Amino acid sequence: MELGCTGTREKVERNHEAYMNLAFIDMRTSCPQRFGWILLVLAVASASAQPTITTSSADPQIAAALKQISAEKIRANIEKLASFQTRSTLSAQDQASIAAGHGIGAARKWIKSEFERYSRDCGGRLEVKTDSFTEQPAGRIPKPTEITNVYAVLKGTDPENAKRVVLVTGHYDSRNSDTLDTTGVAPGANDDASGTAVSLECARVLSRLKFPATIIFLTVAGEEQGLNGSHHFAQMAKSEGWNIEAVLNNDIVGGDRNSQQDPSVVRVFSEGVPSAATDTELKLIRNLGGESDSPSRQIARYVGEVGRTYVVGLKPTLVFRLDRYLRGGDHISFNQQGFAAVRFTEYREDYHHQHQNVRTENGIEYGDVPKFVNFDYVANVSRLNAATLASLASAPAPPDKVRLVTKELENDSTLTWEPSPGSRTDAYEVLWRATTSAEWEHTQPVGNVTKTTLPISKDNVIFAVRAVDKEGHRSLPVV
Repeated sequence: MELGCTGTREKVERNHEAYMNLAFIDMRTSCPQRFGWILLVLAVASASAQPTITTSSADPQIAAALKQISAEKIRANIEKLASFQTRSTLSAQDQASIAAGHGIGAARKWIKSEFERYSRDCGGRLEVKTDSFTEQPAGRIPKPTEITNVYAVLKGTDPENAKRVVLVTGHYDSRNSDTLDTTGVAPGANDDASGTAVSLECARVLSRLKFPATIIFLTVAGEEQGLNGSHHFAQMAKSEGWNIEAVLNNDIVGGDRNSQQDPSVVRVFSEGVPSAATDTELKLIRNLGGESDSPSRQIARYVGEVGRTYVVGLKPTLVFRLDRYLRGGDHISFNQQGFAAVRFTEYREDYHHQHQNVRTENGIEYGDVPKFVNFDYVANVSRLNAATLASLASAPAPPDKVRLVTKELENDSTLTWEPSPGSRTDAYEVLWRATTSAEWEHTQPVGNVTKTTLPISKDNVIFAVRAVDKEGHRSLPVV
């Protein structure tokens, strides 16, 4: 049903009621299209007269999968990663060291074996791969160094959607006080065995299920030396034309057991103005607004809604900046290649337990060892990631080329779009929020159409459009 300029509130309510049987009302707020997000800066009508966003209903398959995530398995994985003494990117990779269980080579072999075990458990549907290259001397790389990313691909089962990719990552390398130390103890339990454990646990649980779109579970090396592994992987994805809709980077998600930590909160960082924005895009941002509507920021909003639906014990706190002061992470590598990416990090970090030699001084314990990790917290972060991945991979493709019609001075707003690729879309919904609001506030079902007019002034809100399938799975909104 299309609502024209003369559409009444009765029509709006009737149309809304027709879609109340759909399973999800959520805020999936990222777009794979590079340009669409900057074209719609719009309108606020009276909020009391508009249908509001409510918490989504959980998909039973996803909810059941989240119950399989195990804090004990996460503990075992983090303790195993810490047992390699050091996982410095510069540490030993020779066969003797691997056999002795020492260094990044041994860690890499173990991670690959875990992915392969998960693949056997799901009948071989999880394809395990490596991405190896030699990094030449520069910065924190003093000599030619082999760097290997290890990942597993759960290919989508729908031929029309299998090329759509969502990705979760953590880095498996570690460091101590000296980033060039190749032999000293560097357990890296929180930074970033915790993030690696998230990728592993998501792979273990989700590989048992089937999704229309593809999920990639990635672990990268070289982060502590300058994001080397993720930079290479993101470049590869870009050059090969991968359609990555969302990247979830988990780095320092151990919920350090210090007295000021809040185990009920995880931060989600997202860039504002895209790192890969062109001069034309930057000009449109300056002229029309949209500084808070990058694809990465839409992913962050989407994570927030997923958290409210699926993970009772953990609240995603959206931090609208690229990363913490003086710090960076692997999501930046993907941002630089034009992919939407966010970073998950515990709420309050303890710097005594990061980038430190293991020691005790003046009664203070230093070092990133497993005893300081809250494994239940990492399990909740894993649930949030798994729910996000599964929700994205279950949804239809987003609509294409969403546009706001601006030919006339009027208080109504007309949007047009091209149908979502594939045949799974059953209807579309329009979302909107005040320009000053952090998250989506209202939603309106509009039927299986490619044009709609709403009695809302385009000068005051930001609009988005998303696709909905027959089961109620909703796509990422396109802004």
